[in-house]
Amino acid sequence: MLMKRVVVTGMAALTPLGNDWDTVAKKLKTQITGIRHMADWDKYNGLNTRLAAPVDFSRPEHYTRKQVRGMGRVAMLGTYATELALLDAGLLDDPILRSGRVGVAYGSSSGSFDGLIDFTKMLLNFDKGSLNATSYIRMMGHTCPVNISLHFSINGRIIPTSSACTSSSQGIGYAYEAIKHGQQLIMVAGGSDELSASQAAVFDTLFATSLRNDEPDKTPRPFDQDRDGLVIGEGGGSFILEEREHALSRGAKIYAEIIGFGTNCDALHVTQPDSDSMQVAMRLALQDSGLAAEAIEYVSAHGTATELGDIAESQATLAVLGDRTPISSMKSYTGHTLGACGVIEAWAALRMMREGWFHPTANLQRVDPACAELDYIMGDVRRLDCEVLMSNNFAFGGINTSLIFRRVS
Repeated sequence: MLMKRVVVTGMAALTPLGNDWDTVAKKLKTQITGIRHMADWDKYNGLNTRLAAPVDFSRPEHYTRKQVRGMGRVAMLGTYATELALLDAGLLDDPILRSGRVGVAYGSSSGSFDGLIDFTKMLLNFDKGSLNATSYIRMMGHTCPVNISLHFSINGRIIPTSSACTSSSQGIGYAYEAIKHGQQLIMVAGGSDELSASQAAVFDTLFATSLRNDEPDKTPRPFDQDRDGLVIGEGGGSFILEEREHALSRGAKIYAEIIGFGTNCDALHVTQPDSDSMQVAMRLALQDSGLAAEAIEYVSAHGTATELGDIAESQATLAVLGDRTPISSMKSYTGHTLGACGVIEAWAALRMMREGWFHPTANLQRVDPACAELDYIMGDVRRLDCEVLMSNNFAFGGINTSLIFRRVS
């Protein structure tokens, strides 16, 4: 069977830096981050971190109450990002969305917390009165792809990818495979997550959060010897992936071609990253692309600013790609947007690749000696004529993903 080629024809992201590329690019170039002190979190006893990266977002005015009654914030972020991406691709009102040839591969770490709270109240108060008809719909793990498909009448394949920090990168990868193997013509792919103190508490309990509560502009610090942990963020992002010949036939603009995807599980530990299995994911992506490691000209790192993660990832990158490939981490600006991080980081990387520059890792001043010696982009923007880039993400459960994109002129 002849494999199909897959291209990106639409993109959008809602991020702690802004909700359009021009705004985000200005902040990346000037190293202005989206990290904020969360005074409201003072009410949580035992929560050490007070840092997060929120998105300036509320219900779009043209969304009716009926349309959003089954959406919590996480689904609304994903749905609106998808609307912007479909608009960007010229497909928002296209009848093809209802043809069965378009699907959705989308994920989040979990559903919305307001739905979860409804059920928690029932269990604590022994009273079902806190529940309504949409409580579960807002809470369920596949709330994002379901709401996206309903909102846009997309009736092809639904591939939920609730895999924490690889939710959206797996969504992109599985969407790519669905088109590559001829199962779908077009796919919405990506992920989202909403901000909650409970998300921060997950990592706070593991002693993995940054405690620079009075210096939000100084953290997180991926790969830096003075880092003290990650910062939680939120956001949503969507790619429109399309079979190449179909995109060309309708005159669509093409941002890039996806040429490689690798994913695996280390099956070793739920929370501790494993450098060897990270290498496997990268090599699987290279094998899928048919390229040698030397062809990768930039790496969008997962780069969480946790000690174990930074060290394992840097060593894996060195083992697979060597020490000459420029690398930087967008989480230094947005915090860790969890299920949204893969798509947001890939979105920014593709935009930068088309413009010939890449952001430095914010706050990276002195590389941790325990991290591998790589070409870390530090201090200033790096001007770079890049044809092929790799975007990597790694999640709890030992899940690893690696995506390879090629620029399309």
